Amino acid sequence: MTCFALTDKGIVRRQNQDVGYVNGTLAPDTALVLVCDGMGGARSGQVASQLAADVFVEKVSGLLQRYPSASAADLLQEAVKEANKAVFTKSQSDARYYGMGTTLVAALLRGTECCVLNVGDSRAYHISQRQIRRITRDHSVVAELVARGDITEEESLHHPNRNLITRALGTEESVRADTFFVTVAQGEYILLCSDGLSNMLSDSELLAELKNDCSIEAHCDNLVKSALIRGAPDNITVALCRR
Repeated sequence: MTCFALTDKGIVRRQNQDVGYVNGTLAPDTALVLVCDGMGGARSGQVASQLAADVFVEKVSGLLQRYPSASAADLLQEAVKEANKAVFTKSQSDARYYGMGTTLVAALLRGTECCVLNVGDSRAYHISQRQIRRITRDHSVVAELVARGDITEEESLHHPNRNLITRALGTEESVRADTFFVTVAQGEYILLCSDGLSNMLSDSELLAELKNDCSIEAHCDNLVKSALIRGAPDNITVALCRR
């Protein structure tokens, strides 16, 4: 597997509260990919996303070494519990970080099997040469409105509450994370990103880029540059894995 992650603070924001992480050497034919998008003020958002990513990655790595045949969903759920506990504890013990939190989307690939976990509105996509499929469901106000039929997907892109999420890691003592399973064939991609990318580029534009014949690093660079060209009001992060 080939993996790469790239992040940029964007045009408007002064700090980058996103974290992107990839590791394709955890075990043979195994990769871990992650994106976090922090919230809670400039410093708090950075602390929340980095702490969550560090704890999550360390927990998954440790569990894989101890229980190599364990269920991917179980590994990711255990890791997100630890990450949530770490962020919540820090927010309660230090007034500077009170109320901070972060999104988290992660994918654990083992051979053709991929398990995805998410909290918040950072997304995961499964992309082949023919189609793109969004794996995750946003935990956001507008996603709930779209699901109820109150607004369309197109209207959600410009809704005044489009940045309000309904679930975040670290804001409460416990968190509920969703898990999904996909099969990834040779040459296909798993793409994770923060809303700084998904709000700027449509699914069809993401697919068009991944159809190009170039390196995985170039794909990430092209996606970030496309968001920057459109004004990039938020931090932009993409983490990409090609099997």
